[in-house]
Amino acid sequence: MIDLRGIDLNLLVSLDALLAESNVTRAALRLHLTQPAVSTQLARLRQIFGDPLLIPAETGRGMTRSTRALELMEPLHLALKNLEAVVRHQPSFDPQTDRRSFVIAANDNATAVLGQRLMEQLPALAGPGVRIAFVVADQPSMATRLERGEIDLLLGSERMVPASMKARKLFDEHFVVVQRKGHPRGTAALDLDTYCALSHVLVSTSGGSFHGFMDEHLDALGRERRVVLSVQHFTLVPELLARTDYVSTLPARFAERYRERLDIFDLPFEARGFTLFAAWPPRSQADPAHVWLRDTLAALASM
Repeated sequence: MIDLRGIDLNLLVSLDALLAESNVTRAALRLHLTQPAVSTQLARLRQIFGDPLLIPAETGRGMTRSTRALELMEPLHLALKNLEAVVRHQPSFDPQTDRRSFVIAANDNATAVLGQRLMEQLPALAGPGVRIAFVVADQPSMATRLERGEIDLLLGSERMVPASMKARKLFDEHFVVVQRKGHPRGTAALDLDTYCALSHVLVSTSGGSFHGFMDEHLDALGRERRVVLSVQHFTLVPELLARTDYVSTLPARFAERYRERLDIFDLPFEARGFTLFAAWPPRSQADPAHVWLRDTLAALASM
């Protein structure tokens, strides 16, 4: 472990100037300090190194470097230049030339609606060094996995975003009712009675539930719909609807992807939608590569 306790970095900067100039007055001018201040620093440096460092010249004019000072001169100057480079370095990210792998957690709705758009556009947005993995968003462990760096970014509704994470709104979403083309119900606008009487497929992302977000709204109206199937993935539903007389209530952007095969209708009652967010750990806030990923997703979400 590096131990610099008791050493002021500014003293090392002053030592570099003193060794370069071999003169307290000239070193003071170089450092934009007074001569007494630099003399005080030299006295402190002599205590730290246990060496006089600068010795009065035999001629009586000026000072000369001690053997210890000569040994220190080059490595000290190089170390300070390297430290300056570290401090002044501004990180950057060029998606066309840099290498970076990202892990994005999302449910299959967010992956299908926004993630697939990113996958399709990736060859135009970045070079071969940028790789992106999509994983399932497991809500109970999400905060821990983001904090550990196992996941770079989460795509999810406000309910999924851990309170400790930074977040950015991507878009607002609402729900629609979807059925197959040629459904025996016809294509008339839905009323509440018809909606409740139909056989519904529910997407339960937590798995196994027959009571979802729409059912909470119906409870408030004193109504109940007939949920006959519960699946855990949005992407199962379109193919299932296309082959049966079931209906489903789905996010509008997801449903639009299947308009050629399915008919889409407004809900027959007022229902809250949700907002899709991108969420990430605070440590990634200023990471240029992460900023690029977030800005790219936001741009794609607005298309």
